[in-house]
Amino acid sequence: MNRPWISALAVLAVATVTVVAGEIKLEDVQCVVASRGAQESKAADYKDAKVYFCCGNCLAKFESSPKPFAENANRQLVQTGQYTQKGCPFSGGDVNPETMLSVAGAKVAFCCNNCKGKVAAADSKEQVKLVFNEKAFKNGFEKAKPAG
Repeated sequence: MNRPWISALAVLAVATVTVVAGEIKLEDVQCVVASRGAQESKAADYKDAKVYFCCGNCLAKFESSPKPFAENANRQLVQTGQYTQKGCPFSGGDVNPETMLSVAGAKVAFCCNNCKGKVAAADSKEQVKLVFNEKAFKNGFEKAKPAG
């Protein structure tokens, strides 16, 4: 007689844990299109993950033509922890934790001080282009593996 209730409770518990485990922290995360805070309710699928926007207009712009926003989308994937660093964005080699920089809110390390210096010398927009262009993103980052 109590079995349906126990089963329903178990399903609810698993669903709650799944939602909490998959939560993305958007504090200090900017929209992929505009320089405003991103909202959880404004999201699009991108590279087997999600990118977030400040409003429906930015979401629509991205969905109609994502290519101009790819570098910012890649940056946001790293900043939100949906992608993690696997190597230097330039060489693909092992990273040295002492070379860590924040690139538009995303923490990135490099293989050497030469690579770090190249990024550190650039302005913030150029840093995003250098580190999160498609080639660098492929070299340095991969989809985060699920916890557990």
